[in-house]
Amino acid sequence: MKEADVQQEPSYLGAPYGLASWLLTKDHKRIAILYLISITIFFAIGGSFAAMIRAELVTPQGDFLTADLYNKVFTLHGVVMIFFFLIPSIPATLGNFFMPIMIGAKDLAFPRINLLSWYIYVVGATLTLAAVIMGGVDTGWTFYTPYSSISSTTNVTTAALGVFITGFSSILTGFNFIVTVHRMRAPGMTWFRMPLFVWANYATSLVMILGTPVIAITVLLIAAERALHLGVFDPRIGGDPVLFQHLFWFYSHPAVYIMILPGMGVISELVANVSRKQIFGYSFVAFSSLAIAIIGFLVWGHHMFVTGQSIYAGLVFSIITMLVAVPSAVKTFNWTATMYKGAVVWDSPLFWVLGFMGLFLIGGLTGLFLGAMGLDIHLHDTYFVVAHFHYIMVGGGVMAFLGGLHFYWPKMTGRMYSEPLAKVASMLVFFGFNLTFFPQFIVGYMGMPRRYHSYPAEFQVFNVLSTAGATVLGAGYLMILLYLVYSIVKGPKAPMNPWGATGLEWKIQSPPITHNFHETPVVTEEAYDYLHAPAPTREVTHHE
Repeated sequence: MKEADVQQEPSYLGAPYGLASWLLTKDHKRIAILYLISITIFFAIGGSFAAMIRAELVTPQGDFLTADLYNKVFTLHGVVMIFFFLIPSIPATLGNFFMPIMIGAKDLAFPRINLLSWYIYVVGATLTLAAVIMGGVDTGWTFYTPYSSISSTTNVTTAALGVFITGFSSILTGFNFIVTVHRMRAPGMTWFRMPLFVWANYATSLVMILGTPVIAITVLLIAAERALHLGVFDPRIGGDPVLFQHLFWFYSHPAVYIMILPGMGVISELVANVSRKQIFGYSFVAFSSLAIAIIGFLVWGHHMFVTGQSIYAGLVFSIITMLVAVPSAVKTFNWTATMYKGAVVWDSPLFWVLGFMGLFLIGGLTGLFLGAMGLDIHLHDTYFVVAHFHYIMVGGGVMAFLGGLHFYWPKMTGRMYSEPLAKVASMLVFFGFNLTFFPQFIVGYMGMPRRYHSYPAEFQVFNVLSTAGATVLGAGYLMILLYLVYSIVKGPKAPMNPWGATGLEWKIQSPPITHNFHETPVVTEEAYDYLHAPAPTREVTHHE
């Protein structure tokens, strides 16, 4: 369909105007923008805590933050980044915006519940920030008992209740996505014509609704033990602190896939587009998303090799940990095979794809180190774990989020950004990230424990490198924020399909109208049919 054939009418960004119309909207696209603004704010807050951590660790003496304040800073960095940025980042923004359009629906199945989920997210996040204002939390983002349930004198209950409330936002979003995929696909949109981004969000939704209630009840039990002195986790009154770790990691390891699976879906869309080819092994990539979601529930014990669990249980968890790497490897190999001999287009989305694949590969391979019991005993609670976690979550999740944001920005806003600036920013982020976290593999293997505000002097050079890298990384993020905001005001108008992509979302105007489609589309082509895809039209943009 040519752009001239698409009937133009006011987009979802048009009337009704005013703050009230946005705060009461039931349009999934406006709700996605509300989430985007919210998570950007929390990313900035979490990033400011990270900057304080890196400033402290420039010198070995612990002369910037006291030990207590340092504990509060890294706790809140973890809580904010994980629960209020990484988990909702792609599903609540790009997923909310594009998943209904990709399957030919006019909205999600339950628009009011979709808006409610954003309000629940805001309430939970605000309650947790109230804990910061009231003096902070010093337990670490994992809230390990019995310190969190009895000993800590900080605002654990307030923060835990904030996380508890926010969990309902994830549950409602996952429920909404599952019902939408099952019940609202357009005629002809079979399961194996769905974009892989939809498959990834569907698998993520299964983890959300099955795993989130476990962490919600767990943090609620912490609050109950602190308030009522119930003997749940504190061994002094009959509780079991290891029980908390089982409950916590039963959710929190699958939560890794809540953060990374949607990113894998984004990368599948980008790889197909930059390669101008159908995804190699489409069905294998689709089912690998479900396999990751299912197997991810069976590996929580690899976080507990040093807690005294049975060596035989540890062996089983170690084997399954190696097994969960297989569907991730399927995706990586299939993306590589898709790009092989493809007509690769050197637009900015390609830079984010390459950055994601490089960083996620390192994160995944180092995860195998931690899944081996003998090595994990040496590496447990060192900076090696910190580096691995960030290579997966930031190197993978954030790179995919930024790649998807750049790819879909013209459709969301109707404006183009500067391609040269986007390419420079992607390289700044990639270089800054590696300079920040790769030295932490080395210093962790050398034995430097995490969560300490002072350390032996022989580790200083690695920490100085990490802080320098964090500065470059922060500059890259700030650069992205500036040119994307600038593009909304001064950017050239985006054509309907600037990347020459396939999919229903690229056959409607930019930005989309409120109800997405004038008529319910009928799908007759396979996913990623780039043999019949239109040519990229980014070059024909113009200024108003």
